[in-house]
Amino acid sequence: MRRKYTLEETGPRIDEFLDNILELAGFDVDYDIESGEGQFELEGPDLVVKFSGPDVDYLLENKAEVLLSLEQLTLEYLRASSDEHSHLCFDANDHRALRMEELRLSALAAAERVRKSRVPFHFSPMNSRERRIIHLALNGQADVRSESVGMAPNRQVVVMPADMKIAPPPKPMPPPPGGRGGGFDRGRSNGDRGRAGRHGGDRRGGDRRGGDRDRRRGPR
Repeated sequence: MRRKYTLEETGPRIDEFLDNILELAGFDVDYDIESGEGQFELEGPDLVVKFSGPDVDYLLENKAEVLLSLEQLTLEYLRASSDEHSHLCFDANDHRALRMEELRLSALAAAERVRKSRVPFHFSPMNSRERRIIHLALNGQADVRSESVGMAPNRQVVVMPADMKIAPPPKPMPPPPGGRGGGFDRGRSNGDRGRAGRHGGDRRGGDRRGGDRDRRRGPR
């Protein structure tokens, strides 16, 4: 039986976890935990967590690396199985909503291209959530189908004619130019980010939900 995440039962657990981890990380952000009804139509999550505030751009750097990491850590805290990962979605500045729509349109364009050419189309490597969006967007298409091929981090979605029985192997990806950067902070040390004085005093003292900081907006 499918386990449903609810505002009443799951919301307080998400709130507790995020309040602690955001305090430890020093991010100056707020969040709302909302019902997922009517949001992100393809995935249909039970709950959506939306972030805002001065430091929200840090969550979205490097293809929303920190936002996705927070989502993954929260799912692990909730002990969600892999089948339940789509029940919860984190977003900020509509980044995920816009990305899902981009993937949906890309999937439909790829399907049309395959119909005309009958040549399989490979998407660039994606994480499992984004691959799922491609598959859902093409669900029910009679003349094309999609399949994930390859191994992480090079796992890709390939769109092919429906009568093609065996999916082609993944396309090899060229090595990235140069070295990787130093993470989402991009050369700014924690001391340079100037968060310590935003809330005043010693941020570790007192009750965070009382006099120090209440990150979650709206009714609890």
